[in-house]
Amino acid sequence: MIDAAFDSNHDPASGMAGDIRLRDGRVVHLRASCPADEAELLQAFERMSNEARYMRFMHAVREPNLDRLRHTLASFPECGIGIVATVPAADGIDIVGSAIAVFGSDRTACEFAITVAASFSGAGLATALMTALIDEAKRRGMREMEGFVLSENQPMLRLARRLGFGVKADPDDATVRICRMRLGG
Repeated sequence: MIDAAFDSNHDPASGMAGDIRLRDGRVVHLRASCPADEAELLQAFERMSNEARYMRFMHAVREPNLDRLRHTLASFPECGIGIVATVPAADGIDIVGSAIAVFGSDRTACEFAITVAASFSGAGLATALMTALIDEAKRRGMREMEGFVLSENQPMLRLARRLGFGVKADPDDATVRICRMRLGG
């Protein structure tokens, strides 16, 4: 097993450098996301519960926004970072987790979002994805990372605090917390 870190000698579309063993012994492969992941990401969306979709998108979402997904995937690596966690499946692979950071217009700050399949919750996958995302954001020169998390999403808020994010109430929405981390610079 190798540490989950991008190998800067590889084309970003070719992926991350490694497999990681989770706390429960399962192994996942972390790599950069690419436009070819569209079908697997749509399958992952379909496997999400309504509650998980609500926590991730901060409102009820029944259908994926295909145009937004395609735009986001096509924007990597120039305008952001996308990381997926995959496992072998009968049809090839399943995506069991993903993390993205979208760069701000000044290219010094980014906004993160993360999703982990329910069957991988509590195994350390969210920590691995966020750690890889933070490391790559630092490597890419980002000075700040932030994310907007529902106040009821206590597992994500605990993870953010554990990773060093400051967590504050959103002054415009009492149901949201802003998680912010200085990355350097």
